[in-house]
Amino acid sequence: MKKIATILILSFLSLGGWAQTSPLTSYGFRLGLTATPTIGWVKPEQGKTNSVALGFSYGLIGDFNFAPNYSFSTALTVTTVNGKSTEADPVYIKSMDHGANPNIPVAYDLKYKIQYLELPLTVKLKTIKENGRRFYGQFGLSNAVLLSAKQDAVSGNTKFDDVKISDYTKFYRAGLLIGGGGEFDISGNASVIAGLTFNNGFTNITTDKNRDVRNHYLALNFGIFF
Repeated sequence: MKKIATILILSFLSLGGWAQTSPLTSYGFRLGLTATPTIGWVKPEQGKTNSVALGFSYGLIGDFNFAPNYSFSTALTVTTVNGKSTEADPVYIKSMDHGANPNIPVAYDLKYKIQYLELPLTVKLKTIKENGRRFYGQFGLSNAVLLSAKQDAVSGNTKFDDVKISDYTKFYRAGLLIGGGGEFDISGNASVIAGLTFNNGFTNITTDKNRDVRNHYLALNFGIFF
């Protein structure tokens, strides 16, 4: 996992170096930092969504400006997507529940706690800057690889905390990302951004062939470009 993270970081930085020297990107490259709370939920096909859960995302952000008002926008973040559901007979949980009857379905209240290394690929459409501020819309693909996955489970008097489920969670997650916000100059080349994005996961996150679970989240985006 450390090798994957190193490769992605080097690739991200090398793209930045290419963007600064390439004649095709004479509008410039901007690099910044982000720290973003997330509001996540899971949607099981065999079960129901219970409630949302808070998470967090942090890391690098970058805009490759290929026209005055258009950018290829990406990031490299560690993102936590949490969520709660009720599902019947998750294999890895029921195998630990020695009091459960294997022939009778058992419903468990679950809390997913999943951490990804995320590399979104998006296009950002910007308004003309006026008085040091501009607004943008953003659309693209979210790509994420699994860093860790844990789960809490409750059924009656049975309770499990922080069960490691990485072996039962798929390594790659894809999602559709759409959002918008504003960028505001503060001094020199520095500017802050604030916005909202919706990340709609469209791949099954569990390896259990009898279950289909998707996770989604809203991100309250905050960041600074230098």
